[in-house]
Amino acid sequence: MALPSHGLGRDDVLAQLDGLKADDVRWRDGHAFTLVYNAGDDVLAVAEAAYAKYSSENALNTDAFPSLRRIQNDVVGIVGDWLQAGPEGAGFMTSGGTESILMAVKAARERGRKERNITAPNVVLPTSAHAAFEKGCYYFGLESRRIPVGADWRADVPAMEAAIDDNTVLVVGSAPQYPQGVIDPIADIAALAAARDINCHVDGCMGGVTLTYLARLGHDIQPWNFTVPGVTSISVDLHKFGYTAKGASVIMHRNKRLRSYQTYVTDNWLGGLYGSSGVLGTKGGGAMAAAWAVMNYLGDDGYLRLAAAARRACEQLAAAVVATPELQLRAEPDAMLLAFGAADPAQLDVYALADALWRRGWYLDRQGPPASLHCTVNAVHDGKIDAFVTDLHASLAEVLAAGAGGEQGAYGTVE
Repeated sequence: MALPSHGLGRDDVLAQLDGLKADDVRWRDGHAFTLVYNAGDDVLAVAEAAYAKYSSENALNTDAFPSLRRIQNDVVGIVGDWLQAGPEGAGFMTSGGTESILMAVKAARERGRKERNITAPNVVLPTSAHAAFEKGCYYFGLESRRIPVGADWRADVPAMEAAIDDNTVLVVGSAPQYPQGVIDPIADIAALAAARDINCHVDGCMGGVTLTYLARLGHDIQPWNFTVPGVTSISVDLHKFGYTAKGASVIMHRNKRLRSYQTYVTDNWLGGLYGSSGVLGTKGGGAMAAAWAVMNYLGDDGYLRLAAAARRACEQLAAAVVATPELQLRAEPDAMLLAFGAADPAQLDVYALADALWRRGWYLDRQGPPASLHCTVNAVHDGKIDAFVTDLHASLAEVLAAGAGGEQGAYGTVE
């Protein structure tokens, strides 16, 4: 595409954007089990209006925009309450779960350097921990020590302990982990860190908002937040089950001292003192304002209602998978994530099943090993599961009849 010689009209530009969306998944209708989280048109409208009000503001320096300092403090304070961080808790907003995790890795490396003079740091984490930890290790020069999970898909704590040495600066657990949707034994993992005075990060990007509400709804949720001794930081994505606009996450540390290892400050240039709290310099105000607005709009009772709706839909879908002989549920979901594969992989290619579902308008993540389809079930899916299961069974019959094969594809895009 070349830049037009003359600018186009506003309506023309927006109409072209609408046209570009023609082949996108219909996420507003609940047809996406990944990437998008929808609590209803009213919540979307609040997020979009708030985002527009702050679309040009920049939180790189809040001296110019003190409102963004207030917004960040308010949002971090709410998240701190969810995580039971207490008055000592300290955090920052980031652009997403990946940046939050990158900052957890960076903070652990810096602490190891400054407090223990570690020059060849490593991270010990289960194979189920998010790929962002791998990215963080690659970016910041740490060794990633991936430990196979147990038969229940949870972190194998004795195996993790055996992998820890004097150069370990970080151990990781997830609440829940993404691939199979189960919560790692956080208390046991954190105890490993506490015994050695090293960092323990809990990836709560998927559960940081919802687990507190599921516990209040009567679900048995094992300890996972700052009530657990040894947990030093937790990441929480607001643009997931917080239902805010894309580009909003929080990394919370147990105290300001631990948070200090996340930040970067330099005066080694001609522009004066420069500091930033994360990977990014420019920190767009739109996502921050949208998060603040949605959180205040929904309130505590709204999030409780949305957690109940998402969990109801997740349990319904899990039961439907269990009732389908050709499919196998990987694990009983601890929150709102689940994965399923073929009961007999020689008879059914689940990636072909994903192709057939996509032809019917449903988009699911493909993952492996083992070959599985993954569903992130959120509030929009409450009342949509029956329609999905009807198409799931039709797609299953189609694939089995054709003996079709499919491709795993990729979780992200690099082109």
